[in-house]
Amino acid sequence: MNYFILNNGMKIPVLGFGVWNLKDTEQCKSILNSAIQAGYRLIDTASAYLNETAVGEAIKESGVKRYELFVTSKLWVQDTGYEKTKEAFERTLQRLGLDYLDMYLIHWPYGDIAGSWKAMEELYHEGKIKAIGVSNFSIGEMQNLLEIASVKPVVNQVECHPLFQQKELRAFLKENEIYLDAWFPLGSGNKDLLEHPQLKPIADKYGKENAQIILRWHMQEGAIALPKSTKPERIASNFAIWDFELTEQEMNVIRSIDTNKRLSNNPEDEEVKKKITSWVLDI
Repeated sequence: MNYFILNNGMKIPVLGFGVWNLKDTEQCKSILNSAIQAGYRLIDTASAYLNETAVGEAIKESGVKRYELFVTSKLWVQDTGYEKTKEAFERTLQRLGLDYLDMYLIHWPYGDIAGSWKAMEELYHEGKIKAIGVSNFSIGEMQNLLEIASVKPVVNQVECHPLFQQKELRAFLKENEIYLDAWFPLGSGNKDLLEHPQLKPIADKYGKENAQIILRWHMQEGAIALPKSTKPERIASNFAIWDFELTEQEMNVIRSIDTNKRLSNNPEDEEVKKKITSWVLDI
């Protein structure tokens, strides 16, 4: 396992496992067990995923020591604001059955961000959260947050993959010592990406699969990646990216396939904002 050092000095695994859309308790526990057995130590969940309890049970049953794991969860939009954030965080911690969170993120850039950030800063200083960050924030939204923050966010978790490389945002984050944390790092199984003709020669050279080349590219670009799969063999193969290194020429080939087009929701789209903020969850 390789690690990045966050701007607060904390280590974070460069490769994590996302549990979005795994709402069935037993399925979530089984899949997460496969991930932990494969070697993943960064687990990424959210209150809105409705599986924090299952994640907590899987962690407890894994036998892996707590300090070896890096657990992330996220604040849902209905819980933004100072008081609501503190209450929502305690519910998240209770569902997970943990004493602290390694990282807590604001899931979407909607609602009372300033109030939530103040609450998260206090929880950080109390040691209940080891690192705080955001998700789906634009450059402008990051700038607004940095103006009011006394504790700098450590990551911005956003859609990122070779077809949508977020080059401007990536440069801004790097300048501010904030890591890009990629969801949909494999384009959510998009065939235009996973079967891209530019990837095959590189994969063949190293005896790897295209997905492994993409995940290695993320790591060498300085991004955390959160692949997701329900298949144990795929979960294991996605983790097997440590025994080779892409050349700069190969990195440039992958950089060249950027289309700058999203495969999922654009957080800056008003219709997306309406849809996301309308989801009131029983959490």
